[in-house]
Amino acid sequence: MTADDSFSRLDDDDYPAYTMGRAAEMLGTTQGRAIGEARFITPLRSPGGLRRYSRYQLCISARARELVDGGTSIEAACRIVILEDQLEEAQRINAEHHRTTNR
Repeated sequence: MTADDSFSRLDDDDYPAYTMGRAAEMLGTTQGRAIGEARFITPLRSPGGLRRYSRYQLCISARARELVDGGTSIEAACRIVILEDQLEEAQRINAEHHRTTNR
């Protein structure tokens, strides 16, 4: 792997760069596993077996935490975030479809 390959991962939202401790710190929470136990996100594992999270996973976890902090149950918050993510993806695909058919 070259240095360029390593640096390109810094921009990859799906690269599992964050340890559980760092993820908890960034989300302002403890290293509890509430979202993990709800099977909302599944961390990847480092070669040493440590849990690693991507920037994308942290973003959706932060959104779920925002909902939970507002009084939504964790199960409902996870479902809401999943549906929001699916809607965003569908809108992206639809916009791309319109761009390619209107050329």
